[in-house]
Amino acid sequence: MADKARVAVFVSGRGSNMAALLYASRLPDAAYEVVLVASNDPAAQALALATAEGVPTFALAHRGMARADHDAAMEQAARDAGAEYIALAGYMRILTPSFVAHWAGRMLNIHPSLLPKYPGLDTHARAIAAGDSEGGASVHLVTEDLDMGEVLGRIPVAIRPDETADGLAERVRLAEHQLYPRVLADYVSRPYDAAWLLERVRALALALPETHERESHGSPGWRAGSAKTGKYFAYFSDQHHGTPHISLLVKCSGMDELEALVEAQPMAYYKPAYYGASGWIGLILNRAGVDWEGVADRLEHSWRQVAPKSATKFRDAADEF
Repeated sequence: MADKARVAVFVSGRGSNMAALLYASRLPDAAYEVVLVASNDPAAQALALATAEGVPTFALAHRGMARADHDAAMEQAARDAGAEYIALAGYMRILTPSFVAHWAGRMLNIHPSLLPKYPGLDTHARAIAAGDSEGGASVHLVTEDLDMGEVLGRIPVAIRPDETADGLAERVRLAEHQLYPRVLADYVSRPYDAAWLLERVRALALALPETHERESHGSPGWRAGSAKTGKYFAYFSDQHHGTPHISLLVKCSGMDELEALVEAQPMAYYKPAYYGASGWIGLILNRAGVDWEGVADRLEHSWRQVAPKSATKFRDAADEF
C-alpha cells in the first residue's frame, strides 16, 4: 500500500474506541494514521490520552454556538490536519447535512447494535427487551439519516440469561475495540486493492450500451458491439509489464492528447508498454484522490471510438433525459 491514510477521530468522552484506533494505527503495516483527535468537550478524557501519545488535538465547546458554525470549526480542524477520513468514536453530536455531504464516503461511525436493528439510543435495553439472542456493534458510513449508512462490518455479542443493559454494554465495548480498527483499515485500503478497483471499473464499463467483458492476454477487457465482432475500448491492468500501477487502459483521441496528459499529470496518467504506441493511455487507479467521474468520462470517450452507431445514438438519446 502507498502512504498511510490520514484519519481524524471525533470524540465526546473518554475515548476508548479512539484509543483502540490509535494503538492499532501504530502496529506494523498499519493502513492509517491518526492525525487529529477533536472534541466538542474540552474536558473530554480522550484529549488527555491523545496528548500523552503525541497526537494533535482540537477542542471547541458546542454550547452557545450554532450547529453549522460548530461543525464548520470541527471540519476546518480536520482539514488543517490533512485528514482524508473522519472516524466518529463516541461523538455525541448530530452533524449538519452539509458536513455529511462534504465527507460522503469518507466518514465512519461505530454503533452499539447489529444495524439495521436499533438505530439511535438505548440499544442494549431494546435488544434485551425484544428477546434477542445477540447484541453487538456495527461500523457504518455516515449519512444524513441517523445510523442508516452502508454497514461495513458487524460483530455479534451473546445476550446471556438475565442480562442487564450495563453488562451487555461492557462486553459490546470490548467487541467494538476489535471491530473498528479492522474495518477502518480495510476501508481505507480499498483504493489500493486490485479486486475492489476491478469491480468498480467493471460496473462503469458494463453500464455502457452494447458492452461485454472478455479477457485478453490474462487481463479483463471490455468490448463494444456484439460478442462476435465487438472491439476493445478498455483493459484492466494489475501491475503488468513491470509497472507499479493498477490501471485502466483506454483509447485517447491521438498521440498528442496522450503525451499532453502524461506530461501534465504524471501522477494520474502514464504511457503503457506496447499499448501506448497505439494511442492507449493508462489511468493510474491505485492512488489517493481518484476522480471516478473522470474515469467514467474516459471510459465513455474510449467506448465512443469503437461502439456501433446504434449504441452511441441510444446513449445520446438516453443522455437527453
